[in-house]
Amino acid sequence: MAIVINLDVQLAKKKMSVAELAAAIEITPVNVSVLKNGRAKAVRFSTLDAICRVLDCQPGDILVWVPDEEAGA
Repeated sequence: MAIVINLDVQLAKKKMSVAELAAAIEITPVNVSVLKNGRAKAVRFSTLDAICRVLDCQPGDILVWVPDEEAGA
């Protein structure tokens, strides 16, 4: 997949755990982990909005497109 998820980078910058983010945006820690590890098939705009609000970042800080050849495909 050519979309790279940088949620772990943003969490580290804010010194926040998956559990803390999950509580702040009111979704399960498992669902945050699925997104963080790049296993999510989709993300709701409302969830992305909440993540950006809590982490004080832009969607482009979390979701990055890279060409398939750079992604190791």
